[in-house]
Amino acid sequence: MKDIIIIFLIVVLVGVGFYLLTQDSSEEVVVPDEENGEVEDVGTSSVPTATTTEPGDDSGEVEEGKTVIGQSVEGRDIESYVYGNGENHLLFAAGLHGGYDWNTVLVAYKLIDQLENNPGLVPDNVKVSVVPVLNPDGLYKVAGTSGRFSEGDVGGSQDEIVEGRFNANGVDINRNFDCDWKSSGVWQDTTVDAGSEVFSEPESKAFRDYVNSFSPDGVVVWYSAAGGVFASNCHNGVLKETSDLTSLYADASGYPAYEEFDFYEINGDAVNWLAKENIPAISVLLSNHEDVEWSKNWEGIKAVFDYYSE
Repeated sequence: MKDIIIIFLIVVLVGVGFYLLTQDSSEEVVVPDEENGEVEDVGTSSVPTATTTEPGDDSGEVEEGKTVIGQSVEGRDIESYVYGNGENHLLFAAGLHGGYDWNTVLVAYKLIDQLENNPGLVPDNVKVSVVPVLNPDGLYKVAGTSGRFSEGDVGGSQDEIVEGRFNANGVDINRNFDCDWKSSGVWQDTTVDAGSEVFSEPESKAFRDYVNSFSPDGVVVWYSAAGGVFASNCHNGVLKETSDLTSLYADASGYPAYEEFDFYEINGDAVNWLAKENIPAISVLLSNHEDVEWSKNWEGIKAVFDYYSE
């Protein structure tokens, strides 16, 4: 009988000790919210929370700093850089055609450097997002990197540079958006793969979700090369604000202005999809595939800043 009592007391003591140990723990817990993919803080966690809003959370808030908004087919990061805290949110994007229009990527990085070094250039009531490389796999084919590079890093034959226009699935991302999408698109006189369905590609999905996360007040997308500023439209007419952006950017930069891109038929264009979403957006096409034309574009950017600072 004594042995049974001793065993019982040992079991009770062990149980009490385990209970006190687990209740005493001060370790904080963070559990994922499986419904929306966000992290829900259920304690006083010491784990730092993210300083950027996850794309697609529809909160309308995107914090300052650098964030990854998605990955390419081959898993390379698609990044966004955000400056300012104003109510009018502008979006500048480049590199949709990867290595084929690598000079647009350098324009975007020059804007990033300008705002990093001179934060006061962003007007008080403006916020600026810059996505420098929307097709990192295509850029990698030509520059050997999906991030920062210089003109001297660009190499390859003309065929390889043209190949850099497409993502790793061989899809022209700028034919994969939801405006007149077709499975086969046209680029100049060439038929190109536009994807298996609208937004079939991770790069176009990332851009779509990022745009939908805050609905920008105005968008500028750089391409090369035709030397002009083009308004967007997806059968809903050119928005008054889009016409204003087209004119002011053209006047400031010296590029000619066009109400539409009609050199050949395009389907699934990103900027025209923005028009379908009633977001003012323009395409800025550099004059060739080699020159960055920073001074021209900086004048255009400042004109956009001024327009939204009023």
